[in-house]
Amino acid sequence: MDFSFTEEQQMLREQVRSFMASEFPHERIAELSASDEGWDPSSWPKMAELGWTGLSIPEEHGGAGMSFLEEAVLIEELGYGLYPGPYLSTIALALPALQGAPDVLESVASGGARVALAFAEPTGARTVEDTDRLTTAAESDGDEWTLTGIKEPVADLPLATHVVVSATTTGGAGLWLVEPHGDAVTPLGSIDSTRRMGRLTLESHRATLLVAPAQGDVVLSHIRRRTDAALALEAVGIAQRVLELARDYASERRQFDRAIGSYQAVSHQIADTYMSTELARSLAYWAAWSVAESTEEADRAAAAAHSMSGEAAVVACERSIQVHGGIGFTWEHILHRYYKRALAISSFNGTPATQRAAIAASLLDH
Repeated sequence: MDFSFTEEQQMLREQVRSFMASEFPHERIAELSASDEGWDPSSWPKMAELGWTGLSIPEEHGGAGMSFLEEAVLIEELGYGLYPGPYLSTIALALPALQGAPDVLESVASGGARVALAFAEPTGARTVEDTDRLTTAAESDGDEWTLTGIKEPVADLPLATHVVVSATTTGGAGLWLVEPHGDAVTPLGSIDSTRRMGRLTLESHRATLLVAPAQGDVVLSHIRRRTDAALALEAVGIAQRVLELARDYASERRQFDRAIGSYQAVSHQIADTYMSTELARSLAYWAAWSVAESTEEADRAAAAAHSMSGEAAVVACERSIQVHGGIGFTWEHILHRYYKRALAISSFNGTPATQRAAIAASLLDH
């Protein structure tokens, strides 16, 4: 069986790499991170024009009808380039729930709508599938629905035009679509300024039913697998980029008339980063394929990839900072932004320890 990427997928990778290099050099990312908006809104229609926002959206809704594997290539490269925008939240997290809102789906494909997924709560659910502790309530009055509750933190909420919200009813957990307005959105501070967080406050807020409670757990499980795989892919992109930064600096920086990469204390750190990055890449690609093909091992593959890749990216950043020495600790250098994104990825939707616990539980129950 051939697990290599197709020629079209490789062309997509090169296209994304080129786009990020021209549109988001390190200086631009630093500028956006310090801005109030936190991103460049003009990038979204540009990405839509290139077909990236509609890769897996059916053709009848304006998409390309491809699979999660194509999105996987793009997500890895956006991690490599440290894209500050709502691609992960819209495509990896929210997209599966939007089948019940074809107009929003078409708007995503055309570069209009940007969607966040609100699942975590300050005193309730903390992960996508943690439906037993949901406190956000959905109430119906005929065909009309209203939601009441608080969701935080919500990734990319300040950038979103729509929000998919998980809520509970007497019949179980489901998913609803809301358009936030007024005081519903409160920006929150985050370690990663390239991915903005927010609090969503709903008080009898009108909502549209997307996924009925009877199907809520099934769709949320699918979202969790996509989310874990996507985070793993983004982490691999980060690890690869900081590995290259360390390698290049160790080749150029000289001490005692020798490149510092010739010293074992430096070269061994780079070699260790390379090995852990390649292992994480293998797991992330396995997870992407498993999710795309809906295999029986998709749950374990996604959890294993997220756990391994998240930690690998964090350690890769730490080693790269060490290789760079004093300059690696400066605010002006891009490394601390990659490091903060890696830390955020590692703890998003569960820590590596909780991911490994889930894997162990599934193996013991098998």
